[in-house]
Amino acid sequence: MKWIVVAIYLFSILYVHFRGKVRLPFLRQFFDHSSIISPINLFMYAFSRVPAQPFPPATSFDGLHLLDENWEIIRAEALNLQSISKIKAAEKNDDAGFNSFFKAGWKRFYLKWYDASHPSAEQYCPQTVALLKRIPSVKAAMFAELAPGGTLNRHRDPFAGSLRYHLGLVTPNDDKCFIEVDGERYSWRDGKSVIFDETYIHWAHNGGDTNRIILFCDVERPLRYEWAQAVNRWIGKTLMTAASSPNETGDQTGRINKLFRFVWLAGQYRRRLKNWNRRVYHILKYGLILGAALLIIYL
Repeated sequence: MKWIVVAIYLFSILYVHFRGKVRLPFLRQFFDHSSIISPINLFMYAFSRVPAQPFPPATSFDGLHLLDENWEIIRAEALNLQSISKIKAAEKNDDAGFNSFFKAGWKRFYLKWYDASHPSAEQYCPQTVALLKRIPSVKAAMFAELAPGGTLNRHRDPFAGSLRYHLGLVTPNDDKCFIEVDGERYSWRDGKSVIFDETYIHWAHNGGDTNRIILFCDVERPLRYEWAQAVNRWIGKTLMTAASSPNETGDQTGRINKLFRFVWLAGQYRRRLKNWNRRVYHILKYGLILGAALLIIYL
């Protein structure tokens, strides 16, 4: 039984790695966060009703037209947030999912995150929150800002139970401001939306001379059977809610992000060790990996 589980895990990682045209280096993929839940993602891909392509058609999703049609209302609330500096990086190292983005000048304000509570969203963005409540398939939403010159490095998101929706609100309206998904490029425009599969390798760059602000949503992946959809909803409610991050005091911080504060602190010591002696660092790193592998084999 143990070897069956190991085989499924390895097959899942390999499937994720070879899915699409663009890939991470193999060792990076093997230890990437998207590999941790790769068996869950294999389930999502197996029962998905959405074509396996970087930019699936918008017709696969219901209700998103409400956001497209009301983009100017949404934009006005985003601009108000920007004017009072509420779109910002996490202040307490409590946003594990997007922590690496903050170094690139990326900022966010959560409007919704699965079953987590964000009273600040209701307070500052009542009209946008009201629109989101009318679309049950939207499980998470935020305003995301990327400064001129900002680049988000190549990565794949870990959870395949959703797809990503972007609605341009304030953009340079220039091809220099873009996202590239599995080698295919899309440039944001004010009032225009796009849907893509964020479990393909993607990266983004703002080569324009103004900030880019978008509405960024996770939309539930449509699955072939109702029982499979119920499994997806349960995983999202359980796993993804635990990854919630606050905008400010009073918003919910999920268990994953409460733990991440300590992981971040440990990471500071790890970097100090690496800077002190890279050889010792690599001996300890690969020794721990080998030890974990041996533990799995002999348990």
